[in-house]
Amino acid sequence: MKILMVCLGNICRSPLAEGIMQHLVKEEGLNWTIDSAGTGSWHVGEGPDRRSTRAALNRGVDISKQVCRQFKTGDFDNFDLILVMDRNNLSDVVAKARNANDIEKVRLLLTDKEVPDPYYDDNQFAPVYDLIENGCRNVIRELTT
Repeated sequence: MKILMVCLGNICRSPLAEGIMQHLVKEEGLNWTIDSAGTGSWHVGEGPDRRSTRAALNRGVDISKQVCRQFKTGDFDNFDLILVMDRNNLSDVVAKARNANDIEKVRLLLTDKEVPDPYYDDNQFAPVYDLIENGCRNVIRELTT
């Protein structure tokens, strides 16, 4: 299984989702590939936001080596599942789809809820971590049972 996590800038939510999912699949002994990307290009080449890095480290997950990149159409070919953090990300990714098969790969991480962007509120990084972790656990459960 190859999963891509997507948010707006690839500095807050999707790096957390990548790191959390990598951590969980390793614990489960699954041989999955996990990556992340942003719909925007503002932070390409940068590392994750320091607050995301800190929130992850507080839970034993190191995301400090990740490098931000932008979502590209070729990602539809390279991933089985594309999990987005909010409905704007969903629209942006679906807009790049070439066909129905591409669109079928894309959905919200939390199924029917959005992962809020914590960028403007330092106090939201820990709750966002929890939301993402729960979402990742649900995806693993869904795909392995």
